[in-house]
Amino acid sequence: MKDLTSALAEFSNIFEQARIPYAVMGGLAVRLYGLPRPTFDLDYTILLDREQLPGLFDRVESLGYSVASPYRAGWVDEVAGLPLIKFGLYVKDHLIDIDVFLAETPFQRQVLNRRRKELVEGLMLWVVTVEDLILLKSLAKRPKDMLDIADVRFMQGDLDETYLRTWAATLGIADEFDEIWRETSPPA
Repeated sequence: MKDLTSALAEFSNIFEQARIPYAVMGGLAVRLYGLPRPTFDLDYTILLDREQLPGLFDRVESLGYSVASPYRAGWVDEVAGLPLIKFGLYVKDHLIDIDVFLAETPFQRQVLNRRRKELVEGLMLWVVTVEDLILLKSLAKRPKDMLDIADVRFMQGDLDETYLRTWAATLGIADEFDEIWRETSPPA
């Protein structure tokens, strides 16, 4: 039976075989850089032109994952200003969500340029850097994102604050980032 780890392996393999630059982000990256926590979905950013999405949809569906008809019709969702497509896999009584962000912004392309190979769930995969994970979590700014940032900062220590602040300003979240940075500061 498929689970989160097998979905991670299958999606990463799809991207590798199709030569689609990708990076794992979200909860699995938090597990890598911060305190381990449960996660029930996968999050990626990929570099792929929208015209190539039908081919990706075909590959994904051939492995049993679902693609919602609006995506097939050309619709792309958006979260925090970042374009997103979603896939799903029903396993027994639950759904595994796979969120795939399309790297169409300069920031997302920078995220892919900075990615690094890391061991995730027993697989060597491309993963966002610690700083980029913090910026992505800052864009989303949900309560769990604030906890994730605090955990990552606690575990990682010194980070490239200049990079973080430069991109926060570029992304238009400089004031919010200042607040996030203060609120998630590790104890002295």
